[in-house]
Amino acid sequence: VGTTLLVTAMALTLGILLGIVVAVIRTAHDQQRTGHKNPILGLFNGICKVYVTVIRGTPMMVQLLIMGFVIFSFSRNYTMVGALTLGINSGAYVSEIIRGGLMSLDPGQSEAGRSLGLGYIDTMRLIVIPQAFKAILPALGNEFIMLLKDTSLITVIGGKEMTYAAKAVIAKTYQGLFPLFGIALMYLLLVMLFSKLLGVLERRLRQSDRR
Repeated sequence: VGTTLLVTAMALTLGILLGIVVAVIRTAHDQQRTGHKNPILGLFNGICKVYVTVIRGTPMMVQLLIMGFVIFSFSRNYTMVGALTLGINSGAYVSEIIRGGLMSLDPGQSEAGRSLGLGYIDTMRLIVIPQAFKAILPALGNEFIMLLKDTSLITVIGGKEMTYAAKAVIAKTYQGLFPLFGIALMYLLLVMLFSKLLGVLERRLRQSDRR
């Protein structure tokens, strides 16, 4: 369970960092004024679009196999390779979640920040992203839950988490009922726990808005 939670936390952290970078680049590109296109920003936007398209268009299982047996074939730390792969995969989905939140805000928010003398990065960091976070929190929470369950896939490259442990028990006892139902129950309890915590956080944010 500890390894499963560690892999989930690492993958989510990497996914959020990648997602923020990709979302900010793509949002900045889309919000450029007509006739004032930055070619460097256009290049990075193209790279980000390819990244999102490739990751979202290929199965997680295939990505794990490529990372585990091709790109990192020299590594034997399959658990960390799995966490890295999950994080890269999550980044593509998180970027679309964050980009949707940023694009949904009133453009006047950004204009107000710039009228106060803030640059683009400071405007995004201090004004836009904090407001967008409240809107995208439910989707980010759902992504966290999906990551938690997807950790079971890293067992295909030898990652040692709950599913790997269950397979080890089955190999020794030749009984699959209790190990498999056991980890299913553990995943269910973890998902219910984090769903509860997410609900508490959402309620507190709504209360802070009313105040």
